[in-house]
Amino acid sequence: MKKTAQMIDTELIKPKILYYGTPVILLNTLNEDDTVNISPISSSWALGEHIILGIGLGGKAIENLERHPECVINIPDPSLWENVERLAPLTGKHPVPDYKLMSGFTFEKDKYAQSGLTPADSVAVRPSRIMECPIQIEAKVNHIRLPDDSPFFAIVETQAVQVHAHRSIITNEQHIDPGKWSPLIYNFRHYYGLGPSLGKSFRAET
Repeated sequence: MKKTAQMIDTELIKPKILYYGTPVILLNTLNEDDTVNISPISSSWALGEHIILGIGLGGKAIENLERHPECVINIPDPSLWENVERLAPLTGKHPVPDYKLMSGFTFEKDKYAQSGLTPADSVAVRPSRIMECPIQIEAKVNHIRLPDDSPFFAIVETQAVQVHAHRSIITNEQHIDPGKWSPLIYNFRHYYGLGPSLGKSFRAET
């Protein structure tokens, strides 16, 4: 029997976080000495060639973007979750801010070495790409906004200028094959991949 709205019980809750299932991004930004900082983030959305990022204040990523407004948005697949997690407790900020120290973060300059990931030269921006990530988006920063009601994060508007993809997930030359590509999903602080396809939109071209 099909359930009606009246038959489905709900409760009011106050979850500590609202990461209800979003793709993980490894954000590459440029340090003062031209080395690259890698920051795992899980707040983003895309509209056309614009990708909006939510980035915490007080860390190295936002500091770098304010000084050098270019980045690479690397999108890992589920096989890279352990590499991502190796980066999770690290910060490129020195000295480590007190609020990060209290959460167990430690300073690390060479994020590539610690994560086991490999740099690849970018085409249009100075930060390097991460070779192992199946999708790598070179982007410029158009705007950084601080919400009036929150002192903890910035909303960063970026614009893609080059998109790289592993050949294994490309179909029809310019499309990503959704049957071969799965982003790493951050689901209430647990890592997941996608399940089997349930169908496709009427706008799908593949």
